[in-house]
Amino acid sequence: MIIRPVAMTDLPALQQIALESGPGFTSLVNDVDFLAGRIHRSMASFGGAVNSPGDEGYLFVLEDCETGEIMGTTGIEASMGNRRPLYHYHRGLVVHHSPELNLHRRMEVLNLCSHYGGCSEICTLFLRPKFRRAQAGKLLSRVRFLFMAQHPQRFAETVIAEMRGVSDENGQSPFWNWLRTHFVDLDFDTVTRMVGTGDNGFVADLMPRHPLYTQLMDESARAVIGQVHNNTRPALNMLEAEGFRHTGYIDPFDGGPTVEASLADIRTVSTSIGCRVQVVDDVQPALEKWNSGGKGRTLILTNTATADFRATVTSAARYLPAHNLLQVPTALANALQLGNDGHARFTELASTSAGRQPATIPMNQKKEALHAHR
Repeated sequence: MIIRPVAMTDLPALQQIALESGPGFTSLVNDVDFLAGRIHRSMASFGGAVNSPGDEGYLFVLEDCETGEIMGTTGIEASMGNRRPLYHYHRGLVVHHSPELNLHRRMEVLNLCSHYGGCSEICTLFLRPKFRRAQAGKLLSRVRFLFMAQHPQRFAETVIAEMRGVSDENGQSPFWNWLRTHFVDLDFDTVTRMVGTGDNGFVADLMPRHPLYTQLMDESARAVIGQVHNNTRPALNMLEAEGFRHTGYIDPFDGGPTVEASLADIRTVSTSIGCRVQVVDDVQPALEKWNSGGKGRTLILTNTATADFRATVTSAARYLPAHNLLQVPTALANALQLGNDGHARFTELASTSAGRQPATIPMNQKKEALHAHR
């Protein structure tokens, strides 16, 4: 499996992913012109010289090297909420208190806001179900942090992820169905398509500006506030292990949680290692001894390029910390476009699970990510 920047030849595969992901996956809309524009923008972002985050969007694909098929996709938006507001509801509490009547009640409210401005966003994570295999979901999720660690000037100090909220097998969102009944008479598929293509002006025009008392909502809508789609739980678990936390902001359409972290504090960013490369023979007993002895040295390994970025999961490399040198077999070096005495970045695949417990959102499920955040 190789991660690389998206190319125009991947357009049919992106169309298929847009179909397979269904409503709620707003960053890939099944529209040829939209997807082609997304690819062009990504290619320009990877190819441009960037000193500070702007309107760049980076889209990666995961390719099966044997068949050439596209297994999934993952992405990063460099700076959100600048060209158009990024709307959320924030969960808060109001207190109603009458000393004369000795009555006291705390009630949850949702306040519409555009809190996040200028943040980077990780997005567009989708692993096609027929390509589920060991480490594929972890590679799609964590490779973005290695890219950000190598090119920090391209990204903001705060990183967010909008997690996909609850919807049923027919693509119906209980949260949106309640809002639709009372405020915005648009079906969920139409709303997510509009948001995905950048048309979110209706939020300011039609969505309620006053606080929403959640006690007035249907039970089905109230129950999914801050919850994620079943297929998104593994992706949320991985982000929690990286240090992302939910601070009360939810998507205004499906109620899914938005999580955030400081770029420098993301575990893969802070623990990744940049090193020199030594290309060695494909068959070398020392490599096997290093990989099987003690710590399970399976790595996510990337080159340090932008337009020619490449990454994979491997256990066929050996790190010599005293020399800050990574020995890489010839075939692997060729696949990642790594040259002798060049540079690479890596992290151990299992490192995020050590020393940190998941956050308090009760969404633990140990399997690979299929759908994830928008």
